[in-house]
Amino acid sequence: MATDRTEEYLESIFKLQQASQPVATSKLAEHLGLSPPAVSEMIRKLEQSGLIHHTEKGVYLTKKGEKAAGKVVRRHRLSERLLTDLLGFRWDEVHDEACRLEHAISPEVEEKIAKSLGQPTTCPHGHPIPSKNGTFKTEPTRPLSELEASERSTIVSVFEEDPRMLQYLATLGLMPHVEVKVDQIAPFGGPLLIEVNGAKYALGRELASKIMVKK
Repeated sequence: MATDRTEEYLESIFKLQQASQPVATSKLAEHLGLSPPAVSEMIRKLEQSGLIHHTEKGVYLTKKGEKAAGKVVRRHRLSERLLTDLLGFRWDEVHDEACRLEHAISPEVEEKIAKSLGQPTTCPHGHPIPSKNGTFKTEPTRPLSELEASERSTIVSVFEEDPRMLQYLATLGLMPHVEVKVDQIAPFGGPLLIEVNGAKYALGRELASKIMVKK
């Protein structure tokens, strides 16, 4: 049975490799808030358990690791849904609480939560909730920062779960399922002027790159 520490590593690798594969050890250490030497030791143990492959460029999950990580992520994202949909938490408040719940939920409780929520397919931040066996489907998306002027798209998800960033995006109405239009693009790497819910805002390229959209 996986320990809480193992599950935290698998979950972090799972999330980070959605953006790029393999995941650099330094990036994993930063995401976990740990030192690179401590992460390197755990990586060795995970590789010995057959959960990851470790190369010079970084790490990535094996099939066994993907299945185990998917189950942890399912419990985490169902917990986030429980906190927002039934308990009234804001989307910027749920990540840390869900991190605590994900290690304590039994398979029976997990399914009760899923059923009571109507079998949700995404978390409050728009990310897919894996199935019971740890698998999930993704849809083609691209960063908001890559849209052209006058192009419209619908927000699918927000990649990072930083509370302050989520609070800010909520004040602008930039949340999953909301339509957004790029009105203008400033030259030389300047901000995007976007339109959402009839209002216009200047949005920096770095922040826009964390918002995934689809046509």
